[in-house]
Parts: sequence; structure tokens; C-alpha cells
Amino acid sequence: MKALLLTAPSQLAYVDLPDPEPAADEVLLRVRACGICGSDLHGWDGASGRRRPPLIMGHEAVAEIAAVGPAVRGWTAGERVTFDSTVWCGTCARCRAGDINLCLHRRVVGVSPGEYRQHGAFAELLALPARILHRVPGGLTDAQAVFVEPTSIAVHAVRRAAVADDTAAVVVGAGMIGLLVIQALRWAGARQVIAIDLAADRLELALRLGATQALRADAADVPGEVARLTGGQGADVCLEAVGIGPTVNLALATLRAGGRAVLVGNLAPVTADFPLQRVVTRELTITGTCGSAGEYPLCLDLLGRGVIRTEPLVSAVAPLREGAEWFQRLSRPGGGQLKVILVP
Repeated sequence: MKALLLTAPSQLAYVDLPDPEPAADEVLLRVRACGICGSDLHGWDGASGRRRPPLIMGHEAVAEIAAVGPAVRGWTAGERVTFDSTVWCGTCARCRAGDINLCLHRRVVGVSPGEYRQHGAFAELLALPARILHRVPGGLTDAQAVFVEPTSIAVHAVRRAAVADDTAAVVVGAGMIGLLVIQALRWAGARQVIAIDLAADRLELALRLGATQALRADAADVPGEVARLTGGQGADVCLEAVGIGPTVNLALATLRAGGRAVLVGNLAPVTADFPLQRVVTRELTITGTCGSAGEYPLCLDLLGRGVIRTEPLVSAVAPLREGAEWFQRLSRPGGGQLKVILVP
């Protein structure tokens, strides 16, 4: 099969590799399309430490079942599917509690942090356990289905935020996940969603996709402006979708007393300065969020009904053989691209 192989930091090769052989409980998937995730970019250049070569990356995919292992039931060749980016075991304490994203034996598709290597979907073929599959409804295009995984990240984060109908929310970072979080917040009932970013074009897109206000982080007293926009109170909840110290602190500074911060961004294993006094004296709640935990069926429905819009987020659809060039382009500052989808 043809595959896009990470051979060294910032080095991708379009190569021939042996076809994967599915285990008894696995299916062999013929990949139809796979999106480039921001985490792939930060793994490609070595920043995250979670894509150690050699590795086939890619986890935002739609595929067709090519063959099933002898122990697989309920799936047949030809079905169009997507899959959870987390390979969960289903038997550990966390899985039994429903927290499959926190599986004690979790492996992430397209990731190799050192303790394991789980090849991903920047390839013609991929073998994965049948238990993590989800059928793709006929009304969804491949380009829409690619967004199920990042949409599930956003929906899971918003669920962690405990949004109510009168919630005033702030989203720090209007990149791919931030733009999906904005839409998920409006679906969840938030009456006010304030987007914060440095890029004017992304803030304009945030407004198109449901944000009620947008603030340039470098052109305003953001905490003061958020307070003004929320009647002097501050935001009820803030979702931080960047993952660096300054934006985490900015997120916390926008909250009202008793507010909640949900930390979504995870660019690299960094340690951030922490405003302990603000958190303690204003009794803030800080929540982490990781992956998704069973939200795929809901997200497939939201995408199918157009509640989550993805068309404005697609920058390009390109052949897999051009993948190395697209990683280079996406890594350049100010490129302006959002989602690039690679097709084997």
C-alpha cells in the first residue's frame, strides 16, 4: 500500500509499505479521506513528542471496510465508517465507568509517544479493532465525515463546561477546535459566545459560525471588554483552545467570580504560570478535557443536520502523495489554512 510516513522530525515520505493484516477482532479499512489535525503538525515537527518516527500519522478519517477478522460480528465489507481516535480496551475500570477516553490501556490512532506505536490513516489501508468503529450515515459526504473526530472533541469539552441556556461563554483561540467549540456552545444553549484570537480573518469566521462578539487579543483590554459585554460580571465559562501559558491565564482573567474554565488546548508538554490567588479568591473551577467519550453518534447527527457547519472550515482537498508539501505549507506562520483533507 501507499502511505505517508514520518521518517524524522519534519520529514514525510510517500512510500510503499506492506498491507496491514487485521487481527481476529479487527477490520481492514480502505481509507477514503483523512484530515490533517493540528496535533499532527505539532507531532510532525517533534514539538509534542507524541509522534516518534517511523510513524503513519492521521486520525480524522472516513473509510470503507475492506475485510473483517474472523472474530468480528456485525460489520461487513463495503460499509462506510469512521472510528474513535482512541483505541480503548473496554474492560478496564475507566472503560467500565464509561470514560473510554481515559482508558488505562488507551492507544491513540496515528500516535507513537514511546510506549506504543499505533499507525494511522495517512495511508491506503489501516487495521483497527471493530469496537471503535461507527457507521457513517448516507447523507454525510466524506469531507463532512472527516470532521466527526474534531467535532467530538469540541462537544465533549462543551459538555464538561455544563452550559445552561443563560450562559455567557468565552472561547480563547479561533482555530479549528475553537471554531467547532463555538458552534457546540450555541447548540448547547449558550446565549452569548465571545471569541478571542489574534487573527482578524478567524474572528470574522467565528462570527459567521455563531459567536456573538469577537475580540482581537492584541487590540483590546480583553478581560475589561468581556466584563463590559457581560454586564460587569465576566464570563460564566471560558474554553481555552490554544494550550500555552499566556492564553490559559487570559482565559482565567475573563471569568466572573465562581466561573468555570475548561482547558482544551494541548500543543506541547509545557508548564504554565498559574494565577493561584485569582483562582482561590474568586473560587474558579478549572476542568481538563481529553478526547471524547461516546459522543460520536451525537456528532454524526449534528453534522448531518447542519447544526455543526464544516464547509467554511475546509481549505483544501488534496492527494495523499502531496501530503508532505501540505505539512510544510501549514507549518508556515500566517498561512491562513484551516482543514486540509488528504485523499489516498
